[in-house]
Amino acid sequence: MLVATDSDALADDVDATLGDDRCEVGRVNSGAEVFGAVRERQPDLVVLDLQIGNMGGMATSLHLRNEEGGRRLAPQRILLLLDRGADVFLAGQSEADGWMIKPLDSFRLRRAAAAVAAGRGWFEPVSYTHLRAHETVLDLVCRLLLEKKKNNKHIKKDTRYNRNNNHGTD
Repeated sequence: MLVATDSDALADDVDATLGDDRCEVGRVNSGAEVFGAVRERQPDLVVLDLQIGNMGGMATSLHLRNEEGGRRLAPQRILLLLDRGADVFLAGQSEADGWMIKPLDSFRLRRAAAAVAAGRGWFEPVSYTHLRAHETVLDLVCRLLLEKKKNNKHIKKDTRYNRNNNHGTD
């Protein structure tokens, strides 16, 4: 397995959870190092941190997929580690085989790694509540304006219906 992260703590967590006598965990510190390490080591699983120094996990995943498409690299199983639920949209664009949202726990990480390595995929859902907990002030204003617009359209439709069919009071 290969882990790409510039976080020592994250690398230690992944190694402690997944590394054992049957699984050697290699590490690179930047996305730019991943392609060479994958060609050299041919890992069963590539774990990419979304935020890796000069080339993030999304760009690294797309780079590996591009190299696969050009037949310069064997197909890889890629697990992307996201910083927050709002990153799920990016993960969906990355062509990764699965993703997890930090903070990680060993039980979820083991299950996700096993699923992705076996070709089954692992895609953690994000609740609306989780997204709302991380929204910025700008996101909040936009969401409230859209909800207000939606509610006003609904009220106008009801009013028009009532007036045209004489079912309401004028």
